[in-house]
Amino acid sequence: MDLITKKNKSVTAFLAVLDELLGAIENVMDNHKPSLNGEHYLTDHELSRKLKISRRALQDYRNQGKIPFIHMGGKILYRESDIVKMLEENYCKAWQ
Repeated sequence: MDLITKKNKSVTAFLAVLDELLGAIENVMDNHKPSLNGEHYLTDHELSRKLKISRRALQDYRNQGKIPFIHMGGKILYRESDIVKMLEENYCKAWQ
């Protein structure tokens, strides 16, 4: 009868699978945002990361009235559907 230790191939493989699973679960928990009435909201930080622009650029867009937002208690939120709509409205098709 073999002694089961951390060095056992089966145990090592099982622990590796558990590590992968834990990483996947943490990724889902970090990236999943529950909806509120079917709508998802993004913070400044989240939206700037998704659009690959600075938070300062977002502030300029808000100040210029180019991007819709919600200002509540010092917190700025963006409706994901508003952002998608804005991106679609500003889409430029290739002409060649």
